[in-house]
Amino acid sequence: MYYYVSGKLVLVGRGVAVIDNNGIGYELTVSDKTAGRLQGSEGEARLYTYFHVKEDAHELYGFYSVEEKRIFEMLISISGVGPKAAMAILSALSPDQFTMAIMSEDAKAISSAQGIGVRTAQKIILELKDKLGRDDFVATPTRTSSIPAKTSAVQDALMSLEALGYSRSEAMSAMSFEGSEKLSVEELIRLSLKRLTKQ
Repeated sequence: MYYYVSGKLVLVGRGVAVIDNNGIGYELTVSDKTAGRLQGSEGEARLYTYFHVKEDAHELYGFYSVEEKRIFEMLISISGVGPKAAMAILSALSPDQFTMAIMSEDAKAISSAQGIGVRTAQKIILELKDKLGRDDFVATPTRTSSIPAKTSAVQDALMSLEALGYSRSEAMSAMSFEGSEKLSVEELIRLSLKRLTKQ
């Protein structure tokens, strides 16, 4: 129904953001990741939206990127995973981190989200492992043309770490940190090895 809401950012807090558009204040439920990116913002803001209708409530969810919204929609399509659980996962993991967790079948990473047990995490992996993967990274208005190179860097670094004897799960976990998508293969390997040797 609504693709995005754009306007003046009036309020942002844990799990909520309010955007004023032509005198109407839209209250949106957001992930902690989205709230964190909005913190300190001034002026205009844009959130992609999902309108969830229940018998007793109509709820508007907001997402900083199209990727975050798409993962939310995938998650709530799984039986037993509702909007609250989906937002908990998106609060714990960025879209790239979530995709890496699915690719590496890292149930521990997904179950780190509040209220998500290991069995639920395993079910999510089973449902989405054929829908998410390295070919899932596509250019959108919120991504740059450097995404194919980034995807290649991740895969090259992953293969290098596996060649050094680390498991796929260990390698993917080590590469899941803020800013990893901007690094070259060499930088990604160096920082990942640094994290692995500290474990």
